[in-house]
Amino acid sequence: MRHVPARSAFAPDAWVYVDPARPRPRDSGSGLPRAVLFDRDGTLTEDDPPYNGDPDNVVLRPGAKEAVLLLRARRIAVGVVSNQSGVGRGLLTRAQVESVADRIQHLLDDPLDVWTFCPHTPGEGCACRKPEPGMVLAGTEALGVDPADTVVIGDIGADLGAAAAAGAGGILVPTPVTRAEEIAAAPGTAPDLFSAVSHLLRPGPRSLPLAREVSR
Repeated sequence: MRHVPARSAFAPDAWVYVDPARPRPRDSGSGLPRAVLFDRDGTLTEDDPPYNGDPDNVVLRPGAKEAVLLLRARRIAVGVVSNQSGVGRGLLTRAQVESVADRIQHLLDDPLDVWTFCPHTPGEGCACRKPEPGMVLAGTEALGVDPADTVVIGDIGADLGAAAAAGAGGILVPTPVTRAEEIAAAPGTAPDLFSAVSHLLRPGPRSLPLAREVSR
């Protein structure tokens, strides 16, 4: 993994990795986000098997590669914010989490700008596990962007809860595990990643909050 570890006061116990060669994000004021942070399991990749630590089992979700390429073409920073409670449960090691991240980047044909992982179980009361805002704040801090210029894309309510708590936008891309009440409460939904990102990048004058209203 070419990324270097970083530390954030927002989530001091989270694992943060930053690409030292990352390009400068686009300037603010365009109405487009400066950064998009994806959930990993169930959003960028299939969540099968759960607690996956084997790079050979990584499968990208439909539209993931195309969505990242769209963002890259517009100089929008891209990262991941991922709960990895398998570490705290003793099912995964840090090396396995890193190896899966390397495999995802290989499949995307592009190193992401920042990876942020929470290794804690739900009962540990950390500041980073979604829906807490710590990982979103740590990711935007590492990228040098304001959370208000950032959109989080995920498949469950905790992803959008973390976004809202950090002051970022959120788009839900539902899967079979997404609950109906999570869909109803989402500020915006999309059928797949490519549709979500395409809407964010749609030309025309609008504010970022309006860009969150994908299919509502």
